[in-house]
Amino acid sequence: MSPELVSILVLVVVFVIATTRSVNMGALAFAAAFGVGTLVADLDADGIFAGFPGDLFVVLVGVTYLFAIARANGTTDWLVHAAVRLVRGRVALFPWVMFALTGALTAIGAVSPAAVAIVAPIALSFATRYAISPLLMGTMVVHGAQAGGFSPISIYGSIVNGIVEREGLPGSEVTLFLASLIANLLIAGVLFALFGGRKLWARGSVPTDGATGEGDAGFADGETPDPGTDATSGTATGPVTSGATPATPATPATPATPTAPASPTAVAVRPGREAGDTGGTGDTRGTAGIIRLTPARIATLTALVALVVAVLGFDLDAGLTAVTLAVVLSTAWPDDSRRAVGEIAWSTVLLICGVLTYVGVLEEMGTITWAGEGVGGIGVPLLAAVLLCYIGAVVSAFASSVGIMGALIPLAVPFLAQGEIGAVGMVAALAVSATVVDVSPFSTNGALVLAAAPDVDRERFFRQLMVYGGIVVAAVPALAWLVLVVPGLG
Repeated sequence: MSPELVSILVLVVVFVIATTRSVNMGALAFAAAFGVGTLVADLDADGIFAGFPGDLFVVLVGVTYLFAIARANGTTDWLVHAAVRLVRGRVALFPWVMFALTGALTAIGAVSPAAVAIVAPIALSFATRYAISPLLMGTMVVHGAQAGGFSPISIYGSIVNGIVEREGLPGSEVTLFLASLIANLLIAGVLFALFGGRKLWARGSVPTDGATGEGDAGFADGETPDPGTDATSGTATGPVTSGATPATPATPATPATPTAPASPTAVAVRPGREAGDTGGTGDTRGTAGIIRLTPARIATLTALVALVVAVLGFDLDAGLTAVTLAVVLSTAWPDDSRRAVGEIAWSTVLLICGVLTYVGVLEEMGTITWAGEGVGGIGVPLLAAVLLCYIGAVVSAFASSVGIMGALIPLAVPFLAQGEIGAVGMVAALAVSATVVDVSPFSTNGALVLAAAPDVDRERFFRQLMVYGGIVVAAVPALAWLVLVVPGLG
């Protein structure tokens, strides 16, 4: 057996173990890099570490550190409630608000599972209260996260663009971003039409607790001042009735309500932001229920805008800029910083750095060229391209989207170097195929949606997500290939 084949089989084993044993794929990849590099490729430690992605490490740490500070000081809570207040009770717009919100969060640097973890509990509680299909609401959250997931300053975008640049491929940050945005937007539109969107429009607006700040409180506090209101979640006037009945004594009545634990989403959305968050947890459970801007939140919003301007306007490094902004914020508000460091996406950092280090070993020993020539040797470039898209979709539905992208794009380099398939379209098709399937309940995002849904038959909801995920895996890679790859056939 050739060394190249051994290294690919080891990569397959890494994916299988990570999927079936819930072991971090990055840690497995580091171990595989050490084993294959030492025993098969005869590389020393310097040769193995040559593929370590130091620039992506800084991007991952810096961006997730900055976003963790935003989460710790309640800035993300403020963004959520400000977005909801804009629609003033229009039920049909709730799914689109959640779609846009998760898209905005990932576009400015949030890790996709982090954005879903923040928004999904609120979104699914809205679905329960206003009789919206949980499948519609949950999938809108996930597709929203992926819609913004490939902006130039996002985690996915930085990773893919970094890989493309490192491999010497022609790239287009705008094309990559728009491909994912449009694909997920179209899917969201189809979902909205199929799962009750027209009925939601027909329902119009539901009353809120006022046209000023209380409208926001009505949504958030519908799940907090009187948890027993979940029992009337199916009625459109639930938040008003529940807010009016215990109107004045709502706050003291809460401890006496034995059904408080019955709204797990209200608890699930708060833990990462409760300590020291006077406007996050405190405001959503207080009598006013309004999350207000504080100096820390204003500074954090300014930092997020500054990050966008620095990267897009001045072409500064996203990772170093994010770290610098995070340090400034942490110096001014050290309590938030101490919590935020623990919320850096270390598991994602480990995953990405491990997988790309192993890919570096594959490059050192010639496996990338060998495998790429094998794919190109199929003799039908379009067939090879669609096979790569399906490989990315199937593996990603059960494992890490980022991990499979980190492995597939380098494997496609020799194939793309032949010039018969446009590299920009192929990379975009691979990115869409590998991420749009995150609605699968076996993926992190799908599992978060499943866990966040209150008062549903979880087995039935699981089957719905699984069937929908299967449809996406079967259909989207072919469509992405048809739209993005076929027109670029050389």
